[in-house]
Amino acid sequence: MLVLAFDTATPAVTAALHDGDRVVAESTTVDARRHGELLAPAIEKVLRESRVRLRDVTAIVAGTGPGPYTGLRVGLMTATALASTIGAPAFGVCTLDAIAYTTGRTGQITGPFLVATDARRKEVFWARYGDAVTRLDGPCVDRPHDLPPDLPVVGAGARMYAETIGAGRVVGPEHPSAGALAALAAERLAGLTPEEAAELAEMPEGRIDSVEKARELSVLGAPRPIYLRRPDAKVPGAPKRVTA
Repeated sequence: MLVLAFDTATPAVTAALHDGDRVVAESTTVDARRHGELLAPAIEKVLRESRVRLRDVTAIVAGTGPGPYTGLRVGLMTATALASTIGAPAFGVCTLDAIAYTTGRTGQITGPFLVATDARRKEVFWARYGDAVTRLDGPCVDRPHDLPPDLPVVGAGARMYAETIGAGRVVGPEHPSAGALAALAAERLAGLTPEEAAELAEMPEGRIDSVEKARELSVLGAPRPIYLRRPDAKVPGAPKRVTA
């Protein structure tokens, strides 16, 4: 198994290669404005450091968000294009799940916690977890002061609104790690038959813009974007009539 994973749903552009046993190489750059420029070099870097050719990759995994439209699409379109090029299946993993999984690798948290990332508009994308691999609620989008109380909160959204959330609740990593994303996907793929994996990869295309649809997905699913709200850009309406 050679899993190439990457995520562009947050300011971190991160890529990694997992060989089924461990993360072989990983690259992360935090730059919210250069997802399109940074992803391809990051992928090339981890493949080069791993001494693996792209055509030898057996699965491609992309973070599905939730996240801003432009950055998120860079990763998902790249995953689809690469999968088509080399004939490997492409999968999606919720970015919040990848951040949660990182807490299990570092041992920073025991017990339930929240993951929160920046949703802009003074809001956060968040989900509640029972442990590093068990999502109990979400993903959702809310104001920071509406987050469930008392639980520790991981992620950039927690740090950004630490004064509102409570600085004592903010712990753990700020951004997703493609190493965690790859490890989580490899763990799930190892438990699937080839037929089950193919069924996940071939789920119908379509954006996920509601909490209900997002909750239907398991940890490993199709590479479909989780937006949770409509994009800012809108089709212009009909021009107003000008009266004398």
